[in-house]
Amino acid sequence: MTRKNILITGASSGLGAEMARQFAAKGRTLVLAARRTDRLAELRQELRTANPGCTVLVKALDVTDHDAVFRVFAEARAEVGTLDRVVVNAGLGKGQPLGTGYFHANRQTAETNFVAALAQCEAALTAFREQDAGHLVVVSSMSAMRGMPRNLSTYAASKAGVAALAEGIRADTLRTPIKVTTLFPGYIRSEMNERVRKTPLLVDTATGVRAMVRAIEREVATACVPGWPWTVLGFAMRNLPLRVVARLS
Repeated sequence: MTRKNILITGASSGLGAEMARQFAAKGRTLVLAARRTDRLAELRQELRTANPGCTVLVKALDVTDHDAVFRVFAEARAEVGTLDRVVVNAGLGKGQPLGTGYFHANRQTAETNFVAALAQCEAALTAFREQDAGHLVVVSSMSAMRGMPRNLSTYAASKAGVAALAEGIRADTLRTPIKVTTLFPGYIRSEMNERVRKTPLLVDTATGVRAMVRAIEREVATACVPGWPWTVLGFAMRNLPLRVVARLS
């Protein structure tokens, strides 16, 4: 099945922007949502230039404004007719070890990565249930496989939470026309990690997102992306002793 109309949150940069490029090249109609509307306008122009005739709508959206999430999703659906696929991609990567005085940063990460994702999933499912069709894509992280130490503790917990949320939605919509995909990206270059220089197994944005788009198009239930080596590493992360996983993170 071709999902023609795709809404992507967190689309102004990184993985979201590259997903927009790759779906635009496939001729899809895009609704791109993010806070930085100047970046969205530049991306829209880029996509239209590269793909003449491509329909690209941009929406200002802070996903932590939950009322705005429901409003923007409803507006997008009214403008394009149906929401065939929603990619819950907006996220935050900052955090500090618990107990070191940075609760505000950890709370912001948890609220953005889980509560705001919950709002996006609610808004998407509202449309999908009314349409009796749709594909929800939730972008989690390989860090969701286990509890992580230091700066990753809250981030990993929030990504594990959103993966469990997606699985719950999948369980609730089994044997219906509503499909749910959870992605667990490994190390893919993005704005979130652009200052990191020596991360092992890091792939460039285009390569990593191609793997994400392939998994999305297949509408698999879950996928570690890129598949190699992250599928194997995911199994190892889930089964190795915690002390080993902690040293590797």
